[in-house]
Amino acid sequence: MKFDRPVTGGPCWTELGTSDLEGAKRFYTELFGWRPETDPRQEAGGYTVAHLGDAAVAALTPLYQESQPVAWNVSFAVTDADAAARRVEEAGGTVVLGPMDVFDVGRFTVALDPTGAVFQLWQARSFPGAGLFNAPGSLGWVELATRHTERARDFYTTVFGWSVSASQWYTQWGIDGEDFGGMADMGERFPPEVPPHWMPYFAADDVDAAAEVAQRAGGAVVLAPVSVPDGPRIAVLRDPQGAAFGVHLAGEEG
Repeated sequence: MKFDRPVTGGPCWTELGTSDLEGAKRFYTELFGWRPETDPRQEAGGYTVAHLGDAAVAALTPLYQESQPVAWNVSFAVTDADAAARRVEEAGGTVVLGPMDVFDVGRFTVALDPTGAVFQLWQARSFPGAGLFNAPGSLGWVELATRHTERARDFYTTVFGWSVSASQWYTQWGIDGEDFGGMADMGERFPPEVPPHWMPYFAADDVDAAAEVAQRAGGAVVLAPVSVPDGPRIAVLRDPQGAAFGVHLAGEEG
C-alpha cells in the first residue's frame, strides 16, 4: 500500500479469530518472526497483539462466539465510529456489533457490507492501529473477494469515499489515488459455500520461502507463488486452523 501509517478511511489493523490461540502464536512467529503478547486482563479475553520490534502489527484472538469463523478480519480507520456506522446502514450495510468502547484504546464496530463481507471500523483513542506497514511481516495490502463487485464498489465509495482504479480483471481501492487494496470477483473460482470476505496480505522478503515455511509449520498453500502481470509476486496461504491470508513481495504493490 502507498502509505506507511493509519490513514482515515484506510486499513489500520488486522486481527485473526482462531480456534487455537497458542497454535496460531507458534505458526505466525515461525512464519513472520512475530513477538506475541497476550493481554493478561480477564476482561481482555485472551486478546494477543503481535509485534515486530516495538511495533504492533496484528492481533490474534480466541473465537468469542460459536458462530464465529476462523478467519482474518480487516479494520478501517474512522474519526467517528457512530457516524460511520450510520453511513454503513444508510448505504445498505448492516452493523453486527457496536459501536462499543474497547477500554481506553478506541471505539469499535463490526459491520457487514451488502454483498456479505465482514469488516470492522476503528475509531482510535490511545491506539491508532498498526505501527508498521509494508515491511516484511507487516500488513501491505488488503483485498475484498465478492460476487457482486458493482454493489461493493458503490457501497465502499459511499461509506469511505475511496478512489477506484478499475481494469477488466481487478479493481484497486485508494484514498486520493493512493492505493491500499483491491477487489476481486469471486466468480466460479471459489466454491459456493465460501462467503465474500476481506483478506490481508503481509509483506515478505521472499514469497516462495514464506510458502515453504508455512507448509513446514503445518499450514497449506492455497495459491502457489505467482508473479502477477504488472504487479507483485504473491501467494495465498492457510494457517493450521484454516484461516486464509496472502503474502506479497516487500516493496511491490498490487
